[in-house]
Amino acid sequence: MLNKINVFPVPDGDTGSNLAFTLGGVLAGALSRRTQGAGDLLRRVGEDAVDGARGNSGAILAQFLTGVAEAVGPVRALEPEALARAVRAGADSARLALSEPREGTIISVISAFADALEQRNHGDVAGWFRAALEHSQRALANTPNQLPVLAKAGVVDAGAQGFVDLLVGIDDFISSGAVDSVGVADELPADLEAAEAHGEMADADPEHRWCSECLLIGEGLDRAGLRAAMGELGSSCVVIAGSHTRLRLHAHVANPSEMFSVAARFGRVEGAKADDMHAQARTAAGAIAVAVITDSAADLPADEMQRLNIHMVPARVNFGDQDYLDKVGLSTAEFYRKLRTEMVLPRTSQPPPGDFRRQFEFLLSHHRNLVYVGLSRAISGTLQSAETAAQRGHPERTHVFDTSNASGGEGLLAMRAGEMAAQGADVPAILAELARLKPLTHTWAMARDIRHAVRGGRMPAWAQPVVEWLGLTPIAKINAAGRMGMAGALLGSSNVPVRFAAHVAKRVDRTQAWRLIVGHCDAPADGEALLAALRARINVRDGWLVETGSAVGAHAGPGALVVSLQPVD
Repeated sequence: MLNKINVFPVPDGDTGSNLAFTLGGVLAGALSRRTQGAGDLLRRVGEDAVDGARGNSGAILAQFLTGVAEAVGPVRALEPEALARAVRAGADSARLALSEPREGTIISVISAFADALEQRNHGDVAGWFRAALEHSQRALANTPNQLPVLAKAGVVDAGAQGFVDLLVGIDDFISSGAVDSVGVADELPADLEAAEAHGEMADADPEHRWCSECLLIGEGLDRAGLRAAMGELGSSCVVIAGSHTRLRLHAHVANPSEMFSVAARFGRVEGAKADDMHAQARTAAGAIAVAVITDSAADLPADEMQRLNIHMVPARVNFGDQDYLDKVGLSTAEFYRKLRTEMVLPRTSQPPPGDFRRQFEFLLSHHRNLVYVGLSRAISGTLQSAETAAQRGHPERTHVFDTSNASGGEGLLAMRAGEMAAQGADVPAILAELARLKPLTHTWAMARDIRHAVRGGRMPAWAQPVVEWLGLTPIAKINAAGRMGMAGALLGSSNVPVRFAAHVAKRVDRTQAWRLIVGHCDAPADGEALLAALRARINVRDGWLVETGSAVGAHAGPGALVVSLQPVD
């Protein structure tokens, strides 16, 4: 419901999911353990909320809870008057967390709640809280009068609604002592009348595409300096929540890597994430029953990814002490620049289950089912991470497919899944088609310089002098088991792209129509030559040239080329 009415500050349809994640951290942490009193409990609630905060509203709620805890202090018991003062402090703290606070949002309703608590007109706690809840509900109903974008869409503010829902749950507990279980509404995207009525869904925040967040840890964290730095960066929707030792930074930016680099000047950056609000807006406004998602090891054309609304979970790339989000916090071009200039070798690692679960939950709030088209289990733990996330969420609606492939091969399979989903195919039909195409989708790679593979342990050290002495260009192929193995070599270093194309063409059916993806590792001219040579030798129905990401580039090095082919019926 909250995702459905989310149109401010940008209509990315994820407010409900973000608030659920924020409070989920509190439920799994502070509220699952015994404490020494009210003050200790609220302190832990605030810390867990900051650590788990997601999105604009989640960060604001985390700052509200942190402000309440700081005002309460280390007390064992809490009287109503002290609670009212703490809620007022929390409301003020939440407002200060925003760079540009706007009335008609969650902060207005939090303030209304604080106002009502300070006017205690009932002798019993239940009546006192109920009156404050009713005052908050009236403030919620007034939000469309304060924000024209809400009035245009015919909705109340989603974050404010979420805060009132939280108060309703507390009121129910005060009245009955019981907690009702809460489920996720199983609604078709076609039922998202409010989202569809807002015609600007697909144009969410065009200048600040990435909803980015990270946790900063340190001593004496400079909140004011961080806010000023975000202003210099041109960020919008900035929320800085937390304390002097832990801060949750949320902002909408054009370049997440710049934001994370700036944040690193103020403390240790952890838990970085960046969501593509353009893709989220397309999802929220769409009417497709099955969502398709892949990981950043898949290389596919950006235009096709956008056209088919294929989502992506980024892996991690590490250079020394600095971690990056693959293709998001660190662009592919910047990755190769670092690969050429940094003294340390990059390391790649799979996304943690939490990264998958966050995106899975968002997609399942707008689609009945999702299909994750993933990197080969044989070469990475990425697929297992996705399976763990699926089991913790909605396993009956989350379907994980092992491509036994990587790079362009994984990308071609993800594209086929996206095409079928766009045509209205159901999950069994999509999975059946992927299973049919899986053994027919082939990927070859060649490396001009094997030093990176040797340094990274992918090839034995003795291979380098042999390859260099013989003047060989090694060729590898992903086999049926999903592993990359040696498949031959080219003698000499001249005209390599054309000879690589000939090598591939001899091993495929030239009467078959193919679609293919040619990937290059910072070698666009060679990539173009390879694509042209393949077009001249086999029946290419569709062909794309892309820059191959870190999953291959970290081991094959600059100058490597990748070819992935898939038959077209």
